[in-house]
Amino acid sequence: MPKAIWKEYEANPLTHSAAHYLMTIRALLQERGYARVTDIARALNITRGSCSISLKPLKRRGLVREDDNKFMQLSAEGERLAQLVEKNDQALVALLHGVMGVEAEQAEIDACKIEHLLSLETSLKLASFLSFIQSGSKAVKAFMRELETFDVTCTGDVAQCEVCNTVCLAEAKPAAP
Repeated sequence: MPKAIWKEYEANPLTHSAAHYLMTIRALLQERGYARVTDIARALNITRGSCSISLKPLKRRGLVREDDNKFMQLSAEGERLAQLVEKNDQALVALLHGVMGVEAEQAEIDACKIEHLLSLETSLKLASFLSFIQSGSKAVKAFMRELETFDVTCTGDVAQCEVCNTVCLAEAKPAAP
């Protein structure tokens, strides 16, 4: 991997937390017509103080506005980013669960972890790929039948395994904290 690629992570327009604040405000506005710090904190299961602190950078960036009555609104850019993250989440769940067969709960967890990290190019390509898969064409049906029967499993021998290649994925466990 080229040395500078890992630095691209820092160039993302949103952190994981910021994305969830924007999506929560958007959801509250759609459900109730308003969003206050108290409502946002309750929805995210955090304290009002933590919520207020986390909203400050979003306000400074002009993604969230607070009116004189302490109601939160998304700017046009905040709304756009919230919609993009939600669209990415839906597309990733559709790919992971619907196409690849990852269990629904795990697909939701994994989608949540990466929904805010995708580039616009990747988002567009993913949406296009899913549209193709959902088209139900003969080629897609044949591909999906082949995919369902294609099952390369880990042999436990890294040197001979088609899946793992360099490290055994079946044995890989997160390091203890």
